Amino acid sequence: MSTSNETPLPPLLAPVATNQPPTIQPSLKPSSSKLIQISVLKKAGAEFVGTFILVFAAAAGPIVDQKFSGIETLIGNAACSGLAVLILVLSIGHISKAHLNPAVTLAYAALGHFPWAQVPIFILAEILGSIFASFLLKAAYHPFMSGGVTMPSVTVGQAFLLEFVATFILMFVIIAVATDHTAVGDLAGVAIGGAVMLDILIIGPMTGASMNPARTLGPAIATGRYRGIWIYMVAPPLGAVVGAAVYALIKLPKED
Repeated sequence: MSTSNETPLPPLLAPVATNQPPTIQPSLKPSSSKLIQISVLKKAGAEFVGTFILVFAAAAGPIVDQKFSGIETLIGNAACSGLAVLILVLSIGHISKAHLNPAVTLAYAALGHFPWAQVPIFILAEILGSIFASFLLKAAYHPFMSGGVTMPSVTVGQAFLLEFVATFILMFVIIAVATDHTAVGDLAGVAIGGAVMLDILIIGPMTGASMNPARTLGPAIATGRYRGIWIYMVAPPLGAVVGAAVYALIKLPKED
């Protein structure tokens, strides 16, 4: 009977010494791409809820004004939209930046502040939120829903110009307070909500002061009223992009 002088190998070294590949445990952590997808969906969900709240508030004011013979007034209607924007910037701004508006989403992307790949997802969420809010308004306030529809009471050219300028003002303020580290920061909601109120006071009686394709599209679909709708689909995005671009031109360098 022969005896072996070989020293037994420690268990941890045995697989290596015997040329057996070490066992690799599968990772239980989700991949980075999956995490990114979940993040985008959560942001889109925030945009859906935020736009739902905005359109419900912005359209409800004029509807109540129509139903109760001017009880809201123009100032009340402006407050409905401005306050909605204020609370939404404060509540979901840290999740999705609170675009709440396809024109804002496009302007952010055009200026390099938002990835183009996510633009369709955000815009779809914003439009769906608007449609959902509009049909709930229709169910709650029928037959007074027409008060919440934005339609021009001036010429096509005047309406286009007014919506362009109003959205220019709005996006100029948004891009300033949301992307410039030297701006107001925590008071962004106040500045943006104030810009919305100002625009409604300026152009509300002439165009309804949409400044937002989603704000117009949802109520139009719910009521079947599409007169002049192309104005609200074209002028706000153009005004938003120009407003953002103008601020980018005058923005001071970081070192200044």
